[in-house]
Amino acid sequence: MLCTNQRVTPGETGATSGSVRLELQADCYAGTWANHAETVPDESGAPLITDITQDDVDRALDTAGRIGDDFIQGDLGGGNVDQDTFTHGSSEQRQRWFLTGYETGDPAQCDTFATDDLG
Repeated sequence: MLCTNQRVTPGETGATSGSVRLELQADCYAGTWANHAETVPDESGAPLITDITQDDVDRALDTAGRIGDDFIQGDLGGGNVDQDTFTHGSSEQRQRWFLTGYETGDPAQCDTFATDDLG
């Protein structure tokens, strides 16, 4: 929709690569969606979700932590963590960007391509 994926060089890896930036941006957008999910109506006019609890947010953060490249390589893969091969970002980065979207509710805060600080 925004053609952000066109900013990613296929096959590029690394902690600041386009693929990492794209994934972190998606995490931020997911947080933004969660921020608004209680107020956006479905076809019937009812909110998509009636109540997002702290437990829901905690579970989202736990999931983000378990799909970071460092967790997958180190904890699940039993190997060394090599940031040069990252394609999705670290657990901490994924959690940070989800929270950025969730806390601000502003998709404009999700421009991971415009920052040098990915977390």
